[in-house]
Amino acid sequence: MSVTAPGPAPATEAPRSSGTRLVDRVFRMRELAILVVFLAMIALTQAGNSEFLSEQGVKDLLLNATILVLVATGQSLVVITRNVDLSVGSTLGISAFAAGTCLQGGGNSVLAVVLAVLLGVGCGLLNGLLVSLGQVPALVVTLGTLYIIRGIDSIWVGSRQITAADLPGGFVDFGSGGIGAVPYLALIALAVLAATAYYLKHYAGGRELYALGSSPEAARLAGIPVRRRVLAAYTFCGGLAGLAGAMYLARFGNVDSGTGSGYELTVVSAVVVGGVVFTGGSGSVYGAALGALLLTSINSVLPALGIGSVWVLAINGILLLLAIAVDRVVALRVASALKKRNARHG
Repeated sequence: MSVTAPGPAPATEAPRSSGTRLVDRVFRMRELAILVVFLAMIALTQAGNSEFLSEQGVKDLLLNATILVLVATGQSLVVITRNVDLSVGSTLGISAFAAGTCLQGGGNSVLAVVLAVLLGVGCGLLNGLLVSLGQVPALVVTLGTLYIIRGIDSIWVGSRQITAADLPGGFVDFGSGGIGAVPYLALIALAVLAATAYYLKHYAGGRELYALGSSPEAARLAGIPVRRRVLAAYTFCGGLAGLAGAMYLARFGNVDSGTGSGYELTVVSAVVVGGVVFTGGSGSVYGAALGALLLTSINSVLPALGIGSVWVLAINGILLLLAIAVDRVVALRVASALKKRNARHG
């Protein structure tokens, strides 16, 4: 009877460097830090204005954030793949007007929302095809489609304007209604956000988006269908922009040719401030939602404190620069930690 010699004892794992521990803490605590900043800002505002957190005040905060949260959720998937969609504002505008046109004269609300989503999906599909199959840089493609969609919208809309008086009362009431201080629109956005986060975490297609953003070439060599994933991300982003257009119509009841103009920059800011790294492969939709909530709350906080709204854009810019700086520091620490680990293991 032969006896097999025992193998060597497994080596204990080397202690992680302080750089690696710092990187892990930053990624783990980034979203919590945004939440803490948001809560501190709300607490200070409430201390200066006791009416700020009334039921209507909370409802307005959530309503103001809802549409941006929805569009930022879709934009997050695109940015995670190391791309960007600058046409979301134009898509939102044309989808809102399409839904309003469908609703004029007592149209069906569900049909109008479906029409807006399908129009958004079509715009996202166009972007995705040009980026994934045409291999055209995303910045160039979506900047072009931003102007194309905006031009079509301007020609179609002209000087016309859809107001709440042109829409069914039930549709407008739904846009401003809710359960206590929680609007119905916020519940829809929360459901979409949770479903998207679940997909990214628990499904192979979602995890592949992160792999693609981290290293497109490595993802391709690993057998990940890169073009299909990029196309899916753009299509989903466009669909959510279309849904946001319908929700914008329900929220404000007013749409014209300028609806959504400049919105794409706010969306990108919310995503980056929320911790979705612009170079791809990192971040979460929850972080993007918190970034959206933070940026939109600033618009309410400053007037409540008696500060001029002219500071809103400046503060948003400062937050964006801080987020980019943090991402840069984290990237450098990651590179340093990996270099030390490789040197340690030969």
